[in-house]
Amino acid sequence: MTKEEKVEPAKEETQVKEANKKVSKIVKETEKVKVDKPDTKAVEDKKISQKTKKPEKDLVTANVAAPKKQAFKRRNVARAKAHILCSYNNTVVSISDLNGNVLGWASSGALGFKGPKKSTPFAATLVAQKVVEKTARYGIKEVEVFIKGVGGGREASVRALGNAGWLINSIKDITPVPHNGCRPKKPRRV
Repeated sequence: MTKEEKVEPAKEETQVKEANKKVSKIVKETEKVKVDKPDTKAVEDKKISQKTKKPEKDLVTANVAAPKKQAFKRRNVARAKAHILCSYNNTVVSISDLNGNVLGWASSGALGFKGPKKSTPFAATLVAQKVVEKTARYGIKEVEVFIKGVGGGREASVRALGNAGWLINSIKDITPVPHNGCRPKKPRRV
């Protein structure tokens, strides 16, 4: 290496250092200049508009069908059926339209009752009230009641439906009863 070649890199380094000094000087001067603060409301509006903007579809996902959300179609059901199942362990009340499509249901177990408290008349009353709340958006006025089972909440659940303001057209007991069903056990031989 000659002396001239050694000198050239040194010149380049000094030029870079001078350029860095100039840049830092310009940065310091721009910091000294007072900048007016932007209007905060305008900034918030801009942020909101950015959030509400729909993201542009990628080319990869553009051809994939997105699942459609089904909008709730408000139905007005004036008459309905109330099916009440009262067993020894639980009480279930479900409300359906006249075709049998379930509009809402509740059970004492789903309301948080546990053990023997599930089959009490108090639990049955709360279950019926919960179903009335769930199906309030359908505008039900009249109900046909179908009761199945021999639990303690049979009468209480029907009373609760009546107290909710629904007109009870009919009460039908559809508890399954065996008519000469299974063959009885053989007598015990001692």
